Amino acid sequence: MKKDQLTSRRRALLAGAAALGAAGAAAGLFGLGAGEEAVRAPAPAAPGPPARRPLRPSAYRLQPLTGYGPPRAVPGRPPVRRRPLLSVSGIGRTMVLTFDDGPDPRYTPDILDTLRAYDVRAMFFVCGEMAAAHPHLLVRMADEGHVVGNHTWSHPLLTRLTGARIRTEMERTCDVIEDTYGERPRWFRAPYGAWNRAAFRIGAELGMEPLAWTVDTLDWTEPGTRTIVDRVADGAAPGVVVLSHDAGGDRSQSVRALRSYLPELLDAGYRITVPSRLQV
Repeated sequence: MKKDQLTSRRRALLAGAAALGAAGAAAGLFGLGAGEEAVRAPAPAAPGPPARRPLRPSAYRLQPLTGYGPPRAVPGRPPVRRRPLLSVSGIGRTMVLTFDDGPDPRYTPDILDTLRAYDVRAMFFVCGEMAAAHPHLLVRMADEGHVVGNHTWSHPLLTRLTGARIRTEMERTCDVIEDTYGERPRWFRAPYGAWNRAAFRIGAELGMEPLAWTVDTLDWTEPGTRTIVDRVADGAAPGVVVLSHDAGGDRSQSVRALRSYLPELLDAGYRITVPSRLQV
């Protein structure tokens, strides 16, 4: 058999093995707003890889998301929702930290440094124009295991835009995230929390789930570091999604607040994690 024929056969075998492994991957649950039902992934058609002992959160979080291992399975299109997801489902005292409007080289690196110091992951809902200007920060987010979501290109009020303009805002940002982060986003968040039917529909067509928040720190008003810390502490509960910002103004209070409330949450027994999208 010729050398290139052997190479082709080897590639085919490797691709088949990767596909079988992806088919057996398990998926979690979403936290839904009122009136929604959680959706479970269908049973896998073939057994997955051998069971392994569960990894500690820290052992998984800092694994790079791109550049290693078999290709990821492409998720199916999510349902078109009528309201965003407000919380997440998980075992025990699970919370999610989210940061909007970045990345900003003045504040995002400090936030990433703090998250790395405590070995946790967070979600960053980025604006496309900011991501395009600072792609190295998205590369770092990917390398350190954070999840990047779509926060539109220029942070407009979606309820005042046509469907075509909403699609452009979202799609351009999806493309930038894919080019720099390594995969297309699976989550989106409407600027100002202003959702409409077109935004839900277009987001679903682009393969994204809408995620809102449970606790708003209102850090964009610059209320003071202690106030931000208190708002997170007062709102802490299983399944909570916390909204903060790493761009859009002076976010030095947000940076300092994270350094304070993150160890407090961990000491209180909370597990800071990121949600999983169902493979549907």
